[in-house]
Amino acid sequence: MSINGIGTAAYPIERYPAGKAEKSAEFGTAGFMDIAAEKAAQDKAAGQDEKAFEMVGRGAPQGVKDAWMDAAKEVNANGMGIRGNGMMSHISQMMVQRLNKQLRGETENFDILGNTVESAIQATKQALYDLEHPVVYTPRSIEVQQARIKEGEFYRAFLEKLERL
Repeated sequence: MSINGIGTAAYPIERYPAGKAEKSAEFGTAGFMDIAAEKAAQDKAAGQDEKAFEMVGRGAPQGVKDAWMDAAKEVNANGMGIRGNGMMSHISQMMVQRLNKQLRGETENFDILGNTVESAIQATKQALYDLEHPVVYTPRSIEVQQARIKEGEFYRAFLEKLERL
């Protein structure tokens, strides 16, 4: 007979084996669940990277798309500032280029990267220059500053891959 967790010999009831089994199961499941969640997030981010590329490089050659995807995977960011959840982290320089085309009345062709490797290099160099040399100072939150740093890392990685083509 036991009262309030005290066994018949006046010792606490031993739950060690059950507790150890629960922890082992939790550890194994947590490891698997973490890996599965990370893989799902990577797949979702890759989908967002591809959508971002389609916004600016629909007519670009496959090599340019491959360079974009490799750079996005390497840096964990893309040139449009679109996160894995589909939300924009900030207005990127390629988005500014796209909006400038729209303001000039180009409503059909938002293809910033063009249809050659050279045009993609030129557009990326322009975006990187504009990022590093803003026309006016605008105060930004820490999150936006960090996103702009990642954007610069993406442009540099993308340029490096484009120049090897």
